[in-house]
Amino acid sequence: MSTIQPVILTAHHDVLLGFYTKLFGAEEIFRVPAEGPAFYLGLRIGDTDLGLVAKEETPEAAAAPRILLSIAVDDVDETLGRVEALGGSVNGGPNDMPWGQRVAHILDPDGNPVNLTQDVAGRDR
Repeated sequence: MSTIQPVILTAHHDVLLGFYTKLFGAEEIFRVPAEGPAFYLGLRIGDTDLGLVAKEETPEAAAAPRILLSIAVDDVDETLGRVEALGGSVNGGPNDMPWGQRVAHILDPDGNPVNLTQDVAGRDR
């Protein structure tokens, strides 16, 4: 798994899945939920992971960011405590997610969205 993963927010999962599969040979390696319409699709292109996250198609959503970075850290809570001192801002979290990660949402000093992630599978919650 990559430490930094680009994630595309899209209202068109099927279109982007077809595009990245046919153009770059992407393989689906992870899906949440496992059955039914996906909220998250994890793709692998060569040695790199790319995420596709379902985003509702609304006029407000069209103006919002469409790509974010997901960065794996050793300790989400500790990292989150240093964001504002370094010029970023905290948007939300941290939360333990059902797929085994602790996640917090931040903005870098330029306003780019970044997800801080920590694997917590097996950790007592």
